[in-house]
Amino acid sequence: MAVEIVGGLWTGSLALLADAAHMLTDAGGLALALIAIRFAERPATPQKTYGYVRMEVLSALTNAVVLLLLTIYIFYEAYKRFQNPPEILGGPMLAVALVGLTVNLISMKLLSAGSSESLNVKGAYFEVLSDMLGSLGVIVAAGVVMVTGWTLADPIIGAAIGLFIIPRTWILLKQAIHILMEGTPPEVDISLLERKLLDIPGVTAVHDLHVWTITSGIDAMSCHLVLADINQARATLLSANDAMKVGFGLTHATIQIEDQSLREAEGELRL
Repeated sequence: MAVEIVGGLWTGSLALLADAAHMLTDAGGLALALIAIRFAERPATPQKTYGYVRMEVLSALTNAVVLLLLTIYIFYEAYKRFQNPPEILGGPMLAVALVGLTVNLISMKLLSAGSSESLNVKGAYFEVLSDMLGSLGVIVAAGVVMVTGWTLADPIIGAAIGLFIIPRTWILLKQAIHILMEGTPPEVDISLLERKLLDIPGVTAVHDLHVWTITSGIDAMSCHLVLADINQARATLLSANDAMKVGFGLTHATIQIEDQSLREAEGELRL
């Protein structure tokens, strides 16, 4: 990152500076990821009964917001350079870009395994991926400048780096916000889940049904089941828990059993 900043200022390359800015965000993102992992290892407390596992979601949200703001700045700089193209040194620009590409490939290898298991690591992986493609873009821009002298290739590649990262960053941002808003996990069909509960013998109604994500890999569910015969509560509870675990992978389920009179009393209390 430091080499790209110095190289960008020396050569006048926006593409290099954009790649360095993304690397800076990577460093911050990885630091946030490490902090989130350390906090997640802390035990739960009476004040924080889930502990600090949500820190990884907050870290992912911060990464996405910073990346979007950074992309806006890159677009602004590209616009200024289109108006007044600066002189660019193609040779040094190419050498620095090759160093950046090597570092990004190593980083991607280190992060690839965990990116499928953690939203936090996924965010860091996307940042490094965008940097790797950015380094390739800088190499292309440097080659064009060296061969043709067309310096506008540099701000075009710089803006392209910003364009590439927007869709992935937007997806990461939506995922983090969805979790913080207690949204239903995308892999859970809530309508199907409700039908499965209603199919359990003796269940006459399901209400207050909620499914949400606590953090990556940890989903929770809660609901109220109304029974025709409250004496079947134990068997119904066992069947419901088994249906949630086998059909939807929900092992953290809180299910309240009630009969119609309790359901009516509950409604009156809410009024």
